[in-house]
Amino acid sequence: MYSPTARVLAVLELLQTLGRASGAELARRLQVDERTLRRYIARLEEMGIPVTAERGRYGCYALMPGFKLPPMMFDDAEALALSVGLIAARQLGVAGTAPAAESARGKLERVMPSRLRQRVRALGETVQMDLARSSAAGDQDTLLALGEAAHARTRVSLRYQAAGQPETEREVDVYGVALRGGAWYAVGHCHLRRGLRSFRIDRVRGVVPGTATFEAPADFDAVRHLALGVATLPRAHAIQVLLKTDMATAREELFATIGVFQAGDRGLVLHSQADDLRWFARQLARLSCEFEVIAPRALRTEVARHARHLLAQAARG
Repeated sequence: MYSPTARVLAVLELLQTLGRASGAELARRLQVDERTLRRYIARLEEMGIPVTAERGRYGCYALMPGFKLPPMMFDDAEALALSVGLIAARQLGVAGTAPAAESARGKLERVMPSRLRQRVRALGETVQMDLARSSAAGDQDTLLALGEAAHARTRVSLRYQAAGQPETEREVDVYGVALRGGAWYAVGHCHLRRGLRSFRIDRVRGVVPGTATFEAPADFDAVRHLALGVATLPRAHAIQVLLKTDMATAREELFATIGVFQAGDRGLVLHSQADDLRWFARQLARLSCEFEVIAPRALRTEVARHARHLLAQAARG
């Protein structure tokens, strides 16, 4: 969890950035109540940092005039890159990171020229990103522990509770960590199930680092593994389409979860599953390359139907 000491330092950074701020404003930015904020202010005073408090309806907190900490220096491009990253961090849904992002933004704004500071602040207050967010993304300690295990190639013991299932304990070699569909996942070899598995981090109840090490597959892509897991779910229709193009073009024009591409003599064979063949025909119509529907025959009918619809629309034009 995000520590009280880190929150105290976040108050300091906000006061250095804002100059003067009401208790309500500081509490809102840190996502705490005003009583908790007052404890943080008292802690700053215990650390020898001079904080003044003005009482009354329009009261506020401020640092004693002249008090400054040495800043880090960034150029304009670095400051913009960090600001965009902090906007994303606030929306990723990991417990405790919103106050950390606010503290980091305070540090960043403190070292900026006035003109750039105003522009970056406007960016932070108005820009939104399409980052799907789950209601429970898991806490940062679990995320950091699994990320560290993947980097160090060290096996971990997990206590894990899948939806509607009893809690299990298992040994896992974590190959990578990824965000997909609003949820964080750890992907790796599960020794209990003896195969590659994905674990939603908000369902991990405990992580204990082990001493055993492992070798991960070369260039393992956790995001692609999750995408293929969705693409290969059993559905009403098994589909095969020959795409007369290269892999790079196919991946650019079709989204990752549409299926699995297999290289062949005449091009790429797309293996997929779908419940709605009309929807799948519309996806094929987006392609710039030639293609042939191998199976099922009903998909050919839907492609022809969609082609007639497009021709009719063009004629009206």
